[in-house]
Amino acid sequence: MNTSPAQALTKIQAFALASRPKTLPAAAAPVILASAIAIYEHVFQAEIAGAALIAALFLQVGANFANDVFDFHRGADNEERLGPIRVTQAGLLSPQEVLWGMWISFGVAALLGLYLTWVAGWPILIIGLLAIAAAISYTGGPIPYGYYGLGDLFVFAFFGFAAVCGTYFAQAGTVSWLAFWGAIPMGALATAILTVNNLRDHETDLRAGKHTLVVRNGRDFARREYILLLIIAYLVPLYLVFLKGLTPWVLIVYISTGLLPGMLSSLYKDTGRPLNKLLAKTGRLELIYSLIFSLGLLIPKFL
Repeated sequence: MNTSPAQALTKIQAFALASRPKTLPAAAAPVILASAIAIYEHVFQAEIAGAALIAALFLQVGANFANDVFDFHRGADNEERLGPIRVTQAGLLSPQEVLWGMWISFGVAALLGLYLTWVAGWPILIIGLLAIAAAISYTGGPIPYGYYGLGDLFVFAFFGFAAVCGTYFAQAGTVSWLAFWGAIPMGALATAILTVNNLRDHETDLRAGKHTLVVRNGRDFARREYILLLIIAYLVPLYLVFLKGLTPWVLIVYISTGLLPGMLSSLYKDTGRPLNKLLAKTGRLELIYSLIFSLGLLIPKFL
């Protein structure tokens, strides 16, 4: 009997697949940028930044497990799925096993969150609890907000303001204007990832009753939203340099715009499964943007 590659996976490999490692740059990027801002403003604390990074990664993994099992229960994942394999739908792991993975991941994030709360105070506890609740209720719970077109708003808020401002606050005990503005491109690019995901899944989401903004407003709306989010991300450095007096070195972030022509071509040319490549490229763009922006902040330290 022939065995497909998916069926041949071990439990460990299945859990690794369910963790969706290609999504982790979206979790790491805002923490990296927030920590670079902390270095720039002389408030950096390495152990806190490290704990925030690991917590963010486990929150993302827990959210991926949650989406895997809850989308399966709601019928959004089936044999017509266009995205990467979902282990619950594919029968690689049972729903109970995926739920255990979810709770363990959130448990590790919560333990790190308790440490961050101990060193930085109760606002971190509030952010952490809200982040876990948002990760679960995106596709789970009685009112899964991802099914009502609110996913974009929540992603912008949590991958932008909560991640960047929360990481900075944990180190500095306050939120600077630069941390606030740095949260905007991170939230915009993370939301762009979700936009591509929902554009790809337009047809299957429509049949499953998952009313994302793309389902509500159509594919052309999604393409315009994606472009608007990119514009927002690349306007922020100009604002910070020319109106707020930030070091002009951060303008090297525009090196990353060299990735955009191919991405925009894919945005308008591809539909369905081929959009998986654009999804991965958008995640890579967010990480590269964060790293180059961070480098622009740090270069003056060495001149």
